[in-house]
Amino acid sequence: QVQLVESGGGLVQAGGSLSLSCSASGRTFSSIAMGWFRQAPGKERRFVAAISRSGGSTRYADSVKGRFTVSRDNAKSTVYLQMNNLKPEDTAVYYCAARTTYSDSYYYTAQNDYNYWGQGTQVTVSS
Repeated sequence: QVQLVESGGGLVQAGGSLSLSCSASGRTFSSIAMGWFRQAPGKERRFVAAISRSGGSTRYADSVKGRFTVSRDNAKSTVYLQMNNLKPEDTAVYYCAARTTYSDSYYYTAQNDYNYWGQGTQVTVSS
């Protein structure tokens, strides 16, 4: 089992920045690939970013590429999502997700790839 706890959400004006954190417990963090997803009101949950268990490989949704950065600190069992130049359309509940993997370099972009989910944190961007 892996327990995930997100933090760092809030209200920000368009053009501003926020940094989300997701702390993991229950398994060796360096054996876990991580992802971020978001769900806007009335919409399906969608992929935002993913990072391999080593941190050496990352992938972003086209809508956030160049504005968001995913990173991880395996010593702290934490994954981060730095969000810059936020837009009103980034408003959503953000979820981190985890799955164990044997690959140091592979990341996962589909919801079904993940076994464990956090409770979500609200990000609201005002125009």
